[in-house]
Amino acid sequence: MAKWVRNYTGITVGTLLTAIALNMFLIPNKVAAGGVSGMATVLHYLIGAPVGATMLALNVPLFLASVKVLGARFGVRTLYGAAILSVFIDATASYTPVLTHDLLLNSLYGGALSGIGMGMVFRFGGTTAGTDLAAAIINKLTRISVGQALLMVDFFVIAVAGVAFKSAELSLYGLMSLFLTSHIIDLIQEGPSSAKAFFIVSNQTEQVAQRIMDELERGVTFFQGKGGYSGQPREVLFCVVATGEVSRVKEVIKSADPGAFVIVADTHEVMGEGFTRLKM
Repeated sequence: MAKWVRNYTGITVGTLLTAIALNMFLIPNKVAAGGVSGMATVLHYLIGAPVGATMLALNVPLFLASVKVLGARFGVRTLYGAAILSVFIDATASYTPVLTHDLLLNSLYGGALSGIGMGMVFRFGGTTAGTDLAAAIINKLTRISVGQALLMVDFFVIAVAGVAFKSAELSLYGLMSLFLTSHIIDLIQEGPSSAKAFFIVSNQTEQVAQRIMDELERGVTFFQGKGGYSGQPREVLFCVVATGEVSRVKEVIKSADPGAFVIVADTHEVMGEGFTRLKM
């Protein structure tokens, strides 16, 4: 019960933030940053239809089509997210102040706040239907990937907005806002990069590993690999360190084996000994 309440509370807060972002920054300035909200913004200025109600009207056939093509896998949270977002947009429209008419500021802040809101919705297991469903349907009916289909649909919406508003500049701002929203959504879901992962292929893996364990007090793991060109067995050293320890690890590797092959990758939500406690 507590988990159910937490999830729906998170989805509700996320949709409210998204509605505020649309009403405060994007809709009043005709910035259509893709998606059903972008198409609803275009229709709002062309025929005067309320954005929230238009979004709901567009989402209903998308949802029904997705159930027929993909099966009933989207469930109650998708319906709830789509409905509550539409309600919040229309309910808060007259109470949300417009802080600025600068297109750059509106695109940046609107995209960022939308990303925070949508990231919360996704993090608590919800969606708001929209072009995500359209992309999934296209993927099912064609060989186009979901990511490519989503990009195509959003680009189409932004292009339509540019034609409807007779402004290529607005389309460019909408594209920028969409990019920022996508980036913030990933950040909210994955968390900021809190550590770095090292993959090290060296002739001195034992020495490198021992120095990392002794000097940085970090654990290491050995993988057994095989050179694709030489066919010779090679050991691959793997370790995860805090961001502030990256330079020290590089110094250890350089002093032990200047010819080592090293990959440094971002990691998110590192849990376990030496980092945060494992959460259920």
